[in-house]
Amino acid sequence: MELSTLDYSFIIIFFSIVLGIGIYVSKKSGKNSSEFFLSGRTMPWWLLGLSMVATTFSTDTPNLVTDIVRTDGVSGNWVWWCFLITGMLTVFVYAKLWRKSNVNTDLEFYELRYGGKPASFLRKFRAVYLGVVFNVITMSAVTLAAIKIGGIMLGLEPWQTVVGAGLITVTFSALGGFKGVVYTDFILFFVAMAGAIGAAYYLVNLPEVGGISALMANENVTDKLSILPELSNTKAVITLLAIPFAVQWWSSWYPGAEPGGGGYIAQRMLAAKDENHAIGATFFFNIMHYALRPWPWILVALASLVVYPDIASISEAFPNVPADKLGHDLAYSAMLTKLPSGLLGLVLASLIAAYMSTISTQLNWGSSYIVFDFYKQQINPNASEKRLVAVGRISTVILMVFSAILALLMQNAMQIFDMLLLFGAGTGLIFILRWFWWRINAWTEISAMFASGILSILLKVTSLGAFLFATETGIFPDWGEIPFVMIITTIIWLVATFTTQAESKEVLRSFYKKIQPGGPGWSKVVDEANEDNIEIDMGEKWSVPSGIMAMLLGVILIYTIMFATGHWIYGKTTSALVLSGVALVSGLLLAKTWGKMKDDIL
Repeated sequence: MELSTLDYSFIIIFFSIVLGIGIYVSKKSGKNSSEFFLSGRTMPWWLLGLSMVATTFSTDTPNLVTDIVRTDGVSGNWVWWCFLITGMLTVFVYAKLWRKSNVNTDLEFYELRYGGKPASFLRKFRAVYLGVVFNVITMSAVTLAAIKIGGIMLGLEPWQTVVGAGLITVTFSALGGFKGVVYTDFILFFVAMAGAIGAAYYLVNLPEVGGISALMANENVTDKLSILPELSNTKAVITLLAIPFAVQWWSSWYPGAEPGGGGYIAQRMLAAKDENHAIGATFFFNIMHYALRPWPWILVALASLVVYPDIASISEAFPNVPADKLGHDLAYSAMLTKLPSGLLGLVLASLIAAYMSTISTQLNWGSSYIVFDFYKQQINPNASEKRLVAVGRISTVILMVFSAILALLMQNAMQIFDMLLLFGAGTGLIFILRWFWWRINAWTEISAMFASGILSILLKVTSLGAFLFATETGIFPDWGEIPFVMIITTIIWLVATFTTQAESKEVLRSFYKKIQPGGPGWSKVVDEANEDNIEIDMGEKWSVPSGIMAMLLGVILIYTIMFATGHWIYGKTTSALVLSGVALVSGLLLAKTWGKMKDDIL
């Protein structure tokens, strides 16, 4: 496939704008560590919301969605759609708590909530565990997708894609810091959305696809269209609905959908002007992320089943792709090769935008852990602001190198998604409860972290997984991995919680006075403080009940928008109208509930 002058023009203009922004803000971003990692905590909700959407609009996401749709149909996306519940809890319960904490990173929270050496260890260890290990794995998935796109669309060798894309991104990230990331995300969002929608419209109307009506009627597609799994398919119902909604959304830690908030989502909430801006940013992100953005990718995935019905047809069309990189996820890139001049350049620019947005965010976020939670805590507590920024820039480069190397060794995005879900199974409930139950301590998190990690490794790289979950001889069905790890991990951390000493009164009282979490889970701490004539309760109204009501309305709103969008696309006008009406009513009720919550905050 050859690019035209117009295609190259789109790409060159895009690169010039992005690098120009990085250079423009580099001086201010390098002023101090707060500017480099949080942009001085002055960001408005709309800019942060767009940044969150752009960040999760990564090159691996359309590949992952394509893999899911081609393998399990549209309904297969419930493995990640279920995380909307987590997202809505973050919006209406946890966003304001994070912003009130005023920490530099979500890991700094550990020494606010816990005390002593266990808290210090937890903060340092997770700085490496999340900031380096998990972060590198996540970035490698994004880079792997870029490798596949470069190989299919441009005929590039894997190392050429890694060096080319990685060098530009790491340069921009090291120069611009968080401000550069957020400012460019504003542009990247619109470029990425235009590319995805434009590609979906053109590819669905290819002669071999025949338009939306012919696509819906194609024999390769008809059994993939349902948004909900068939109730007669017990395994699909359990795997795609029962496990995600009963267990996965609250028990698993996953980047971008952490129970209780965290990661780069927390970084953006911490950078917000105030609590209301933090709430607005995360709400906008969840609407775009779940309700609207997946549909262009889904349409391309469905169209790919007509053009490339199996992996063999992809291999035949692209014989130069290495065997270890073949998979259903390649179908997205394969379809993009059919775009015309101009639109091809825009889509390539959008994919580059998606790659740069995600990688630059991961680099800045991971680097913030290394700087604040490891280097400053462990190595140089008296480091100057200039030194902290320098360490941040160096660690940015190192993280990029590690992720590039790992990407060259991996095969497909679904493998990485499954691995990350399993690694975090059983830890999510702690991240939800630690704000509202005084008895959670540092040992709770330490035990859960090691338990889920060790169990996941045992299941994935030893014979234990085959013994327990092999479909023919195993004790449990193959969908039981996450519940198994969750149950064992939960038992371990509950035992650890009640057999270790609670946090000191001083730590608990200090946390309560600063955050004002409220609720019955803290009544013991508040009552004991009152007995000692110490006032820690500022009399704020406990907002969790109204927050949960808003969360439920938000879930209904976004799911009905998502279903309505799908039904409009499918041409099911009556059901689309009904769903749109439900979305409107739930939106009005949510606006009323949210208005009361804002008044409580103010």
